Amino acid sequence: MSSWQDRLLTDTPQSRRDARLGAIYRGWLQFRRNRLAVLGLAIVLLLIVVAAFAPWIATHHPNEQNLAQRLLPPSAAHWLGTDEFGRDMFSRIVYGARITLYIVTLVAVIAAPIGLLVGTAAGYLGGWVDAALMRVTDVFLAFPSLILALAFVAALGPGIENAVIAIALTAWPPYARIARAETLTIRNSDYIAAARLQGAGTGRILTRHVMPLCLSSLTVRVTLDMAGIILTAAGLGFLGLGAQPPLAEWGAMVSSGRRYILDQWWVATIPGIAIFVVSLAFNLLGDGLRDVLDPRQQK
Repeated sequence: MSSWQDRLLTDTPQSRRDARLGAIYRGWLQFRRNRLAVLGLAIVLLLIVVAAFAPWIATHHPNEQNLAQRLLPPSAAHWLGTDEFGRDMFSRIVYGARITLYIVTLVAVIAAPIGLLVGTAAGYLGGWVDAALMRVTDVFLAFPSLILALAFVAALGPGIENAVIAIALTAWPPYARIARAETLTIRNSDYIAAARLQGAGTGRILTRHVMPLCLSSLTVRVTLDMAGIILTAAGLGFLGLGAQPPLAEWGAMVSSGRRYILDQWWVATIPGIAIFVVSLAFNLLGDGLRDVLDPRQQK
């Protein structure tokens, strides 16, 4: 074993930095033992690379129409065939990765902090604040996420930005419940009492001591929820309420290709496979992160 591995795996780290790096390295060693989780991570990283380098990976412009080549089967000229407007399916799948990554990233950035703030405030303050915030959370949880997202999009209007807002408004309640449960277990801990004795206010305790301890559970839940977010976004796109034409959104591509499913199967099947593979990858990645980050899952 090399010297840097010895330094990371030692039981007596020389500094806080070494202790943090050692914990990360041990987590990676445990994570990579789960081959399905590594596969999920590889697919997610591939999605990021494809989205980042879409102009160089795509063989055609995603919106370039050629009616003389409509509904062509997969071939050397068009690797995944063409759609009803003669657009290259491979290029549209590649650019659709950008939209998928854009949606899941924005939803996570919006919904996770809202859920974290609501859950930690409810769990730490208790009393009427807890009751009020949790009843609002229960109202959101009482409706299926897709139905609630449809209601928000109907009020806001179709479009990718409104779809992101609608999905985020339906995604935060589970994060609030998790953050509240974590906060209830730590709010009476000795180090929280010590922080109060040192004069730390409620805001500082929440942001510096409570929220960081909730991040691991929240990260696992966000990763596992990515598949649901992708399916909800695809459902909105399928119904014409998400990304609008001519954007290459996978759900909208499935919707436009369903008319040709019997004879030109690739038009609807290929974007459906893309949705399935990416959703499965996030689930596999989430399972692996749960094994690493959730101490209750560790043996």
